[in-house]
Amino acid sequence: MAAKPLSIEVWNPNGKYRVVSTKPMPGTRWINLLVEQDCRVEICTQKKTILSVEDIIALIGGKCDGVIGQLTEEWGETLFSALSKAGGKAFSNMAVGYNNVDVNAATKYGVAVGNTPGVLTETTAELAAALSLAAARRVVEADEFMRAGLYDGWLPHLFVGNLLKGQTVGVIGAGRIGSAYARMMVEGFKMNLIYYDLYQATRLEKFVTAYGEFLKANGEPPVTWKRASSMDEVLREADLVSLHPVLDKTTYHLMNKERLSMMKKEAILINCSRGPVIDEVALVEHLKANPMFRVGLDVFEDEPHMKPGLADMKNAVVVPHIASASKWTREGMATLAALNVLGKIKGYPVWWDPNRVEPFLNENVSPPAAAPSIVNSKALGLPVTKL
Repeated sequence: MAAKPLSIEVWNPNGKYRVVSTKPMPGTRWINLLVEQDCRVEICTQKKTILSVEDIIALIGGKCDGVIGQLTEEWGETLFSALSKAGGKAFSNMAVGYNNVDVNAATKYGVAVGNTPGVLTETTAELAAALSLAAARRVVEADEFMRAGLYDGWLPHLFVGNLLKGQTVGVIGAGRIGSAYARMMVEGFKMNLIYYDLYQATRLEKFVTAYGEFLKANGEPPVTWKRASSMDEVLREADLVSLHPVLDKTTYHLMNKERLSMMKKEAILINCSRGPVIDEVALVEHLKANPMFRVGLDVFEDEPHMKPGLADMKNAVVVPHIASASKWTREGMATLAALNVLGKIKGYPVWWDPNRVEPFLNENVSPPAAAPSIVNSKALGLPVTKL
């Protein structure tokens, strides 16, 4: 029995190229950019959070030039084969990550795979900072208490939390997001920095040094930085630790029972990177055993589920994978994903640096004739712009 057809919204029905988006995406600029270049845009509006492989095959149909998809979908052999049969040459995730994509399968079928880096750095770092403050000052617990009508007057001990000023922030992974978060915490809260990364974060070190000198010149105690020789050193010394590594075999369950126990009893742990970086079962046990230890999580080991017991922990702040959810960032992601697909359809070269995408985001000018970020561009032998 054929599945019943999915509901779709069509823009520019007579367009020459057919581009499908598996989800409605924020803003309208991405739609306009495709329509201006003679694309018929079909947006799946089905009330279903995650589309199945069968659903997406139905959307691709007999002729499809490109698809904009989501991190929650399984893009492997089956879908790339179907897209290729339909004449499709391009797929883009509306995401930086692409653990949901079998890039080798895409390359085999000649399909370019796009992603959307360059617009998430500050937004993600800001959410990590928000979780840091929410955990430190017990904002969520206090909010629930207030709404439950339990507040009957000021008390000396009510929701006493941690002061960040003068404390040490530890950053595991000082790439773009980790460094942006470190700067926010150092400059905003005058925290000292300790970080661990395989590579030296020279710009970050220079920033903290300069800011320390500025404070000293104004008669305040300077902030300091230190590059740790091991991750364990960060965990032992920091009062607040934020995780910003990539997820691979070496970082799976990076935070296990043993490492959690190295942290200070009243420390705060933040994760806006990838869920499996933390052993969530061990984390629940640690939260139970250490009521003053607090955690702020945007990602989970088995999304969308939480491990048993986590939801009951008052010392956990949990939000549903919203690190990139600022209006500017999400509209930017939609634009970049659309331009990745359009670029391949039109035979444009690939942009020289996927992290420097400002020219694509300026709404007052036409974007460059390039695909912002194609992860398998080398394997496909695509030319690169020297703009």
